[in-house]
Amino acid sequence: MDMKCNILVVNPKDKVTQIAVYQNYKLLYVNNRYHSTDELLAFETIYDQLEFRKQIVLKELQNNEFNLSEVKIVISRGGLVKPVDSGVFGVNEALKHDLRNSPVGVDIINLGGLLADAVAAAIPGSVAMIADPTVVDEMEDVARITGAPGIERKSIFHALNQKAIAKLFAESQNMKYNDLNLIVAHMGNGTTIGAHRKGKVIDVNQGFEGDGPFSMIRSGSLPLGDVVNMCLVEKRSSEEIFCLLTHCGGIRAHLGTTDLTAIEFRIKNGDEKAKKIIEAMAYQVSKCIGEMFVVLKGEVDAILLTGEIAHSDRVINFIIDHVKKLAKVVVYPGDNEIQAMASNALRVLQGEMSVNEYK
Repeated sequence: MDMKCNILVVNPKDKVTQIAVYQNYKLLYVNNRYHSTDELLAFETIYDQLEFRKQIVLKELQNNEFNLSEVKIVISRGGLVKPVDSGVFGVNEALKHDLRNSPVGVDIINLGGLLADAVAAAIPGSVAMIADPTVVDEMEDVARITGAPGIERKSIFHALNQKAIAKLFAESQNMKYNDLNLIVAHMGNGTTIGAHRKGKVIDVNQGFEGDGPFSMIRSGSLPLGDVVNMCLVEKRSSEEIFCLLTHCGGIRAHLGTTDLTAIEFRIKNGDEKAKKIIEAMAYQVSKCIGEMFVVLKGEVDAILLTGEIAHSDRVINFIIDHVKKLAKVVVYPGDNEIQAMASNALRVLQGEMSVNEYK
């Protein structure tokens, strides 16, 4: 028997496409469709994967006998486009252009809005949207300035999950997000730590290409003199340097894997290098939390730790030991992206939130 639904969430990641189906608040179905390295090697660019992933989504829905006639919104993560306000955006031609020709960089996240649009086009009566893309910009001007005129700090962070977790915490306290000061640390392939003041992220490290703590695959902040030496003396190519910053650095570069379970097994069997590297990452996260504590002038209601790395007791305990005197620490392992996207779509359907136009 066909199951009726009105919200479809599609979330493309490096080696997986997440698919979730909702009827209002009720989650009817969720699945992670994993893609092998060989499958993805057939595509020269991430954009070449669009039709492949679209067909996977549609086949998944067909195989599970969903009645798509009532689907109103197909929603996904936003990509590395121009800075925008927090909220929901319809996928229009301007957004699709900037997803394909990103002013920031190429990442699988850019496929999100394009995939939502492609799937919506196959479902009559539905529209494509994105919610709280990574380029949400609420930074104060003082946080943008650097010591090099012409170079400004940018707001590129895990806006969707950070804001969703902040709102979840607020609800647990019977309070409003807009009434709280929070520090939210999202730790995963990339790590971003935001200072949330009364509903606005007034400062955050740019975790995509070399700012803040190193993470599973990103280098984080580096001594600039050594980076210059890599470029001019070692003659590293721009591709090599950007890969180091965005996808080839961090835990992967040090330990040859991003599998936390495997790393923990190595540590338990006496691998001192693995232990030192994991603790160094947690140390840098703790330092950045301290920076955001200063940004909020010491007025912090809670420190929230989230992302896939928040599943690691070793990392969490290390961070808590360093920051527990600043504010209470609450842990939300994993990410809340699927639910966050569905909640945003439902608010639109219920008239509680307007849809912004990307320009």
